[in-house]
Formats: sequence, structure tokens, C-alpha cells
Amino acid sequence: MMPVTACLAPTPEGIAQAADLLRKGGLVAFPTETVYGLGGDARSDHAVARIFAAKGRPHFNPLIVHLPDAAAARGLAVFDARADALAAAFWPGPLTLVLPLRAGSGLSGLVTAGLPTVALRVPAHPVAQALLQLFGGPLAAPSANPSGRVSPTRAAHVTEGLGGRIEAVIDGGACAVGVESTIVGLDGAARLLRPGGVPVEALETALGQPLLLREAGKITAPGQLAAHYAPGAPVRLDAIAARPNEVWIGFGPQSAGAALTLSGTGDLAEAAARLFHTLREADRLAGPGGAIAVAPIPERGLGRAINDRLRRAAAPRA
Repeated sequence: MMPVTACLAPTPEGIAQAADLLRKGGLVAFPTETVYGLGGDARSDHAVARIFAAKGRPHFNPLIVHLPDAAAARGLAVFDARADALAAAFWPGPLTLVLPLRAGSGLSGLVTAGLPTVALRVPAHPVAQALLQLFGGPLAAPSANPSGRVSPTRAAHVTEGLGGRIEAVIDGGACAVGVESTIVGLDGAARLLRPGGVPVEALETALGQPLLLREAGKITAPGQLAAHYAPGAPVRLDAIAARPNEVWIGFGPQSAGAALTLSGTGDLAEAAARLFHTLREADRLAGPGGAIAVAPIPERGLGRAINDRLRRAAAPRA
């Protein structure tokens, strides 16, 4: 039986302990600027299989590989001029690029779910950077939560969902961005595969062209399941008031009477940073038999990522 998951400080000693656990095939959750990731050695079939088992994640859903810099990423995938431009503009940061897998990459086949592409990210969080530098290799790191549930933006969220299933979590405080990375596919036409922490408008400016939308029904990158990011209570969207037994999550000054608020001033960056923690709080307040209602969110900038997560949180569940 696995011992209680250790909580490590974001100190040189704590990071060194985490890197040692990872080298031994262990799983360590760590903070990024988006959400907490569940890290395992991306070159080890055993470690990657343990990530899927700990999360209860379906094996057809590929994983994002985290790296310390673009040079390390180029050793795993084939970059073109578009990838170079986006990496230069947004790495380190909340952007994931899906690129053709380079022959001899050394990655476990489980990471890519058998696809000819790989999803790569260079995180900006100083703890993530320190861990990647010290570990010295690629880390497969999906969000550190049970598959399909609300993503973790604090260390306590990780232990609530995965305590006893993983070796450790590094407590780096609350995540600043609060929604997962934007994913762009560049193995053909440039496509938005998942909205996230980098607004689409900024990506299109850097590319000098619009992004196509992903092809419906195909899982080509992490985070594309229709029902995902879900609390226990059912979720109703675009709510201008609460119904009986609902906890209303507001946005902007017009939702002053809401039980919880993503941003009282209508700030989308604040709303993104608070989204997953607020969903968890609403779920707790709703209790058995309760429900959650969420105020309308503008479909622009980070609002696209927020609405993407909310639509999937509200999707019918199998």
C-alpha cells in the first residue's frame, strides 16, 4: 500500500527530493502557471502507465510533455517556421504545441497514445522550471486530478483527488493563470485544438493568419473530451439568477447577489484564475442534490477558455 502523499516545500531541498522520486519512477505533482501537473518520466512506460492509473485516464487520451526550454523540445519534435514563431513569442508560458514526433525521441509510446505527433510545453512557473532543470529530462504531466473532474489550482486540490495514489506534491501556492494551456496543432494547417491561457487573438497575431478549429470527434491532443472538468453537482450555464437548490456563480457587477463570484469587476484574467477553485467551492456548497448555475461569460480573450471549460463541465455525463 502506498504511504500518504508527501507535501514538499518549493525549496531547493524539496525540489531535489521530488526529482529523486521522479528518477525512481515515482509520480510528483507540481505547480505550473496554469494548473498543477502530475509529473512522471515521459521516457518510462512504467511511470507513464502509473499516471494513467492514478488519474483513471483513458489511454487513448495523449499527454502533454513538459520541458525546460525550446531547445529540449526540438529534440523531441519537428519544428517549422510557425512553431518557431509561436515558441519565441509564448514560451515559457501557457501554450502547448502539437508537432510531428521526431524519430528516436525516446518517449514512451503511451505518452502520444500511438499518434505520430507529440504535445509539448515549456512552463513559466519557477518551481516547474527548477524541477525540470534538475530532473534533466522530459516530464509527462497532465493535470493532477482524477480524470474528468475539476482541475487543481492548489496543492490541497491535488491531495483531495490523488492523495495516496502518488508519491508527492510540491506546494507552490495558487496557480496564477488558472486554466490549462492553449493547444495549437501544427502537424498540418494551424488549428486551435483547445483554448486556454494564451488568447486566440494573440496567437493569430503572432502567426499572421487565423487558426482553424479542430476537426470534430477526433482526439488529437490532450483535454479534448466532451465531458470534462466536472464537479459532482450538475452545472447550468448563462444563468442570470439562481433557481431553488442552485449555487449561483456570478461574473461582473450585475451578479452582486451571487453566492460566489469569478470576478466582481468582470476581469477575465481574474475569472480564469479563480474558475476551478470556485467550481470546487460551489460543489461543496451545493451538497447532495444541489446544483450549480454560472453567469454568462463573454466569448473573447480568456473568456473563450473559461467558456470551453464550463461547457464541458456542464456536458451530459456517461
